[in-house]
Amino acid sequence: MTIRRLLLALPILFFGWIATLAVVMRAGGEAPAAFVPFPSAVMIAALPQDIAITGRSPVSLTLRSDTDDLTMRLYRAGAWLVLPAGLEACIPNFLRDRSVSG
Repeated sequence: MTIRRLLLALPILFFGWIATLAVVMRAGGEAPAAFVPFPSAVMIAALPQDIAITGRSPVSLTLRSDTDDLTMRLYRAGAWLVLPAGLEACIPNFLRDRSVSG
């Protein structure tokens, strides 16, 4: 019975965490960059010139801009979900490049 409850709770926890991140970004949360999963070609083509793509994979984009309204501009361009990216705490210590001095 405990395993069944855990298997039911994990997806709820995961989607709740993603939803919380999305709401915080939409409400004006600060992040150095934005992460857009599964971007469409139409969305990429509609990006304003001052939004830079800093990371790209077959399933996501990481974007950066000096403007304060990056999240809303990404939604207007066609993003279906915008999450925070580039936060220091999001990178596990063992993945950080220790050779970079700050």
